[in-house]
Amino acid sequence: MAKVIKAHITGTVWKIEVKTGDAVDEGTVVAILESMKMEMPVESEDTGTVAEIHVKEGQPIKEGDPICTLG
Repeated sequence: MAKVIKAHITGTVWKIEVKTGDAVDEGTVVAILESMKMEMPVESEDTGTVAEIHVKEGQPIKEGDPICTLG
């Protein structure tokens, strides 16, 4: 069952920490968002393999937007 990891804040994708095919555990940082000059890590809430990345570094993102999908 696919799980979507979503942004918890509005900001800019500063860095993507995973690539397609990477295995992640609960608590693994998948991306870092920049908001109000602060870096905010986005962590996986599940264990799985990164099936798809929906964003690019430098892209603006809103709260609730998908960052990646775990397969």
